Amino acid sequence: MNRVVHPIEVESYRRMRARLDTSHFPPLTRAVVERVVHSAADLDYAGDLVLDEADLEKAHAALHAGAPVVVDVEMVGAGITRRETVCRLKDAESGPGLTRSAHAVRLAYEQVGPGALWVIGNAPTALEELLTLDADPALVIGLPVGFVGAVESKAALRESGLPAVSNVSEKGGSAVAAAALNALLYHPTSAEEKL
Repeated sequence: MNRVVHPIEVESYRRMRARLDTSHFPPLTRAVVERVVHSAADLDYAGDLVLDEADLEKAHAALHAGAPVVVDVEMVGAGITRRETVCRLKDAESGPGLTRSAHAVRLAYEQVGPGALWVIGNAPTALEELLTLDADPALVIGLPVGFVGAVESKAALRESGLPAVSNVSEKGGSAVAAAALNALLYHPTSAEEKL
């Protein structure tokens, strides 16, 4: 099913591209960078994001083949269109040395198992917990925001060697994490490109 793009979005992308040249990026990288920049109206994301085209290609295939999408908070899930998400934060409890967000990641992993796409835009502790699991993710979009733990958790994600989208600054958040996933959702598959 083709997505209908509103004229405001078309004009917004035109203006963004007039200020930011993304033509040198490979297709999926370009899609993610542009959608994240668009979602935040922040051109600096083009130099702040860390991503790999080969990882994105595998994640794109997994996503379009039906791999589960897990989010750390419902706000991330609300921003992801055209796809159901798993969020276990309402079921989670905090305890000694464990935040609700970290417990929610454990619960979600028990539910979906390996091979999911994980979208973390709020809680660094959720990302930290995911890195302790044997989740074998299709992709981790690790873009938690904040001044405590966000930079460190994203650095740990990059050091883990897992397929990932992250950034090097404190910036991030639900909207940009959802935007990164939506970029993969909206990008056509090879079968759709032939239509």
